[in-house]
Amino acid sequence: MARTQFVTRYDFRAPGAGREERRELYARAIEQAAYLQAHGPQPIMVSEHHTADDGYLPSPIPVASAIAAVTTDLPITVSALLVNFYEPLRLAEDMAVLDLLSGGRVSYTIGLGYRPEEYALFDRPWHTRGADLEARIRVLLQAWTGEPFEHEGRTVRITPTPYSRPHPFLFYGGGTPAAARRAGRLGLHFQPQHGDPVLKETYDAACRAEGREPGFVMLAPAGPANIFCAEDPDEFWERFGHHLLADAVAYQQWHGEAGSYVVDHSTSVEEMRAAGVYVVLHADDLVERCRAGEVRLVTSHPACGGLPAEPSWASLRLVCETVMPALV
Repeated sequence: MARTQFVTRYDFRAPGAGREERRELYARAIEQAAYLQAHGPQPIMVSEHHTADDGYLPSPIPVASAIAAVTTDLPITVSALLVNFYEPLRLAEDMAVLDLLSGGRVSYTIGLGYRPEEYALFDRPWHTRGADLEARIRVLLQAWTGEPFEHEGRTVRITPTPYSRPHPFLFYGGGTPAAARRAGRLGLHFQPQHGDPVLKETYDAACRAEGREPGFVMLAPAGPANIFCAEDPDEFWERFGHHLLADAVAYQQWHGEAGSYVVDHSTSVEEMRAAGVYVVLHADDLVERCRAGEVRLVTSHPACGGLPAEPSWASLRLVCETVMPALV
């Protein structure tokens, strides 16, 4: 039986939330990070998007820093980091400092971004975004050597260097052959947003064309993208299903027909229950599905769509205190 993996993610999306509700979501996430450290630990993932009416997290590095401050060995991942929206020298400094603060616990999936609105916000060109991203990634890799290098017509040097050698653990994310080739060309690991094995083959070939062995490929898992636990799943859906639906509908608007295992095209809570991308299970049911190999990755989303504190904590505690011990 394959071992079940657990991860908890936060994006702080909360439609219509006021400032006090939004502050509580952030404070709760940090409190839950300390709780996760004491009950596992399991990795925490934070995400990045911009110009979202529902408050989607635009600044993952400060949140990752806050999580690192209340944990000791819990892995943290930023997925995805939209590098085109940053000045690369300053980003190299921020990531190096966070790497030192965390003892190398923060990894990153670098993303190109797929929303023109975000490029417009930062006045970045859309049509050259691929080449621009490659150039910025190369600047980061040079900066982390600690050696002087030429950048925009001048010699620069970035200190301190990261704790990790040679640099923080970097994936490149994307669901196209172009993304797979870019990851291989740049010497990064690869995280496709869906499970097409052709992408791994393309990535492996691109790595070998550069004279290096392929890195790690994290294929999207089969099974639900978001899992919640409740003593009474029917009651959870009735009372809180609209939070999950808000999350799903927002992703529909952003992704369109693009393939991604996290996208649910439902338009009602009833459709969501049948679709199986977001699931609410009794803890015993989740344990059985994990033992049967139906669920290999349990992704908790405790603040999904602005989920209130009561079901958020209850779900997380059931996963950590009932499901995880039963699978040891």
